[in-house]
Amino acid sequence: MERDKAEVKYFLVRLGVMMVVFWLLFGVVFGVTAMKDNSMSPKLEAGDLVLYYRLGKKLNDRSVIVFCKEDRQYVGRIVARGGDTVEVAGEDGLYINGYQVLETDIYYRTPVYDGKVDYPVTLKEDEVFVLCDYREGALDSRYFGPVKHSEIKGTVITAVRRSEL
Repeated sequence: MERDKAEVKYFLVRLGVMMVVFWLLFGVVFGVTAMKDNSMSPKLEAGDLVLYYRLGKKLNDRSVIVFCKEDRQYVGRIVARGGDTVEVAGEDGLYINGYQVLETDIYYRTPVYDGKVDYPVTLKEDEVFVLCDYREGALDSRYFGPVKHSEIKGTVITAVRRSEL
């Protein structure tokens, strides 16, 4: 009887430690979210699971991030950082600091959304300009303006294709 109580107590302690470790890993260090749409197609598709790192504060151009705007979560690619001037113009696409950006891995044109953002936009030091890979109709910085660092949840490190499991 005493041995059974000891085994149950040992199991509960191990279970508690394991729960704390999982909470630290996936509540503080990493995050997991599912892609809700095809806004990052063809790299990420609807239904893919995205694992992101919450603690990294160094944001690079071309990094894919998870961020919140208007109480919704989005995934997008950083195209400009603090101090940069961004312009999305007509059929020519994206301009950063006056130079046209040629994105060989983006297969869609970058249209301007009428009346949403006034260009050119000069980013503050705590802001980034985010575009989705599937540019036509995606909700990104062309729709709601620059993303503040405080709105960024983390940097994407990998994805799991749920459609192929």
